[in-house]
Amino acid sequence: MSEGKSGIEAFIAGMPKAELHVHHVGSASPRVVAELAARHAGKSRVPTDPAALAEYFTFTDFAHFVEVYLSVVDLIKDAEDVRALTYGVAEDMARQQIRYAELTVTPYSSTNRGIPDVAFMEAIEDARISAERDLGIVLRWCFDIPGEAGLPSAEETARMAVDLAPAGLVSFGLGGPEIGVPRPQFKPYFDRARAAGLHSVPHAGETTGPETVWDAIRVLGAERIGHGTQAVKDPALLDYLGEHRIPLEVCPTSNIATRAVERIEEHPIRQMVDAGLVVTVNSDDPPMFGTDLNTEYAVAARLLDLDETGVAALARNAVEASFLDESGKARLTGEIDSYLAGWTARG
Repeated sequence: MSEGKSGIEAFIAGMPKAELHVHHVGSASPRVVAELAARHAGKSRVPTDPAALAEYFTFTDFAHFVEVYLSVVDLIKDAEDVRALTYGVAEDMARQQIRYAELTVTPYSSTNRGIPDVAFMEAIEDARISAERDLGIVLRWCFDIPGEAGLPSAEETARMAVDLAPAGLVSFGLGGPEIGVPRPQFKPYFDRARAAGLHSVPHAGETTGPETVWDAIRVLGAERIGHGTQAVKDPALLDYLGEHRIPLEVCPTSNIATRAVERIEEHPIRQMVDAGLVVTVNSDDPPMFGTDLNTEYAVAARLLDLDETGVAALARNAVEASFLDESGKARLTGEIDSYLAGWTARG
């Protein structure tokens, strides 16, 4: 057992994992954010002291979170910044035994600030290839429409996803605020992305009701749901999600930080599991929320009263719900099973 960790925490720390809902810029460590802030000192209100970032990353509501998030996006000025941030995120993930991650990337936020689209693609791809070679972590991309930027951002994101199509791109998403940003208006862009072979993974039902999840499924063709915390309010929706095996990308600490859920004890993850849904555990914007994927698994284990076997089952859910090829899924599932067997054998 690792010193200072409970048995379940030590198990989680060493367990091979996949992560399906984690944002590119939102995963920048305090060290990286502080370095970027220092490099652009005087041009940003983001603190240059890593210790001060914890207070800066304390959110009053979801709108405040978006405001702070965009202030960090403003620190990314060129392709070198993009590459450094991406590789740094991969390093942090590898330290947590994350073997595979689908990183949500919002290229519009950078290209709209002056970084050429081709240079942006080259930067993330160079970091992806280097990370797999150096760290043994496989990264894939979800290109994400920033909903607060409206339809022009959707048009540009779809164009870059379809026309530039970096090798690591597997899916197409929609993030940002849900209130005042109805899902159906994005249908043409999801149609275009899906026709190009990309999977549909919009955020829905985080800060708005179950109808947003229905829109994501019926209008945007969602194959997984980002968050979906409000789905538990609609029994018919729970039945549909369970029957069609549409996974939920659950991010417990994020939901508390953005006030989507008031108290961790009130988080609906148990209702989701009890309803027979495919639940995956994710970290969303980990440094901004003072968490990481290991912590999120520990939170889920506590809320669901899981032992090591139950935690491993959650980890398998993420692999199965991923867009890895079948051989990759079998390999990673085998790693999880071997790890559990070895842990159990040690007693």
